[in-house]
Amino acid sequence: MTKNSIEFDPYIERKAFDETKQGVKGLVDAKITEIPRIFHHPQDILADKKPSVCVSNLEIPIIDFASVHVDTASREAVVEKVKYAVENWGFFQVINHGIPLNVLEEIKDAVRRFHEEDPELKKSYFSRDDANKKFVYNSNFDLYGSSPSVNWRDSFSCYIAPDPPAPEEIPETCRDAMFEYSKHVLSLGGLLFELLSEALGLKSETLKSMDCLKTLLMICHYYPPCPQPDLTLGITKHSDNSFLTLLLQDNIGGLQILHQDTWVDVSPLHGALVVNIGDFLQLITNDKFLSVEHRVLANRQGPRISVASFFSSSMRPNSRVYGPMKELVSEENPPKYRDITIKEYSKIFFEKGLDGTSHLSNIRI
Repeated sequence: MTKNSIEFDPYIERKAFDETKQGVKGLVDAKITEIPRIFHHPQDILADKKPSVCVSNLEIPIIDFASVHVDTASREAVVEKVKYAVENWGFFQVINHGIPLNVLEEIKDAVRRFHEEDPELKKSYFSRDDANKKFVYNSNFDLYGSSPSVNWRDSFSCYIAPDPPAPEEIPETCRDAMFEYSKHVLSLGGLLFELLSEALGLKSETLKSMDCLKTLLMICHYYPPCPQPDLTLGITKHSDNSFLTLLLQDNIGGLQILHQDTWVDVSPLHGALVVNIGDFLQLITNDKFLSVEHRVLANRQGPRISVASFFSSSMRPNSRVYGPMKELVSEENPPKYRDITIKEYSKIFFEKGLDGTSHLSNIRI
């Protein structure tokens, strides 16, 4: 045993970090110049950070929803663009989506306000008990999972539908903004599931009738500026444990998606939302729609703020069993996945943490 391995026990160091209840922000406030070893990522993961030159002009599709309610032809044109995006990219940015700019700005400000609150106030919301609390603040949900490294971000999460928390369960700094923003997200989510149903050649209400829209989990991330961004990541490579995810990001950037084995930057676009397909939608569409792996780089600039809205019941009670949709399978195109409940899927997702692999491969037939 080397001297170094005796000195470094990742579990003890993770626990010590966790017990401060101050997250990564606490490290930055302490003016560290070197990041703790638990945040160091393996070099092979960090080696491919820069998008390769030949695809530097690649951009995820940007879809304008301005005309979606104008007439049938305009809507069908939008559906075609959505279909192309989710079948080829798994991601797109949407503009003119109907959420007012001031609502987008206010939720970003609210997330920043909470994360920059007095540490003692934040500690009262600190928890690892996602199952029983409506509003949870911590750093790295998978801190004690099997992921090899800790990511450079703090987060708070809140199940906002179908059973919203009582107002007093949400900190005052972000309460009004969260209720207002989530109201718009549920409305836009409804439209997106209609367009996705139509992109499958099915009735508009099909995906909604399968409870895809029923549960909304908001996770609000805070990525402090990092003194050694080349040693760590904001979020490791992963695909989403959801049907669909809507992401609002600020202007700092750092989000990348894996497209044709190459990392592509998702450049911030003011007023836009990033939409991506989650694992459950890939499963029920039998691989027609793609749940694509993505990550966030650490950055010297910051803090970076992002608000991820996941349509997924995750670990909440939900007895519904999901498998490839009957309308989409045939003798020529048999089911590619076994049936599973979201809770069963999520349990493994959370136990393994963001280890860079998709759990979908484990339920393939």
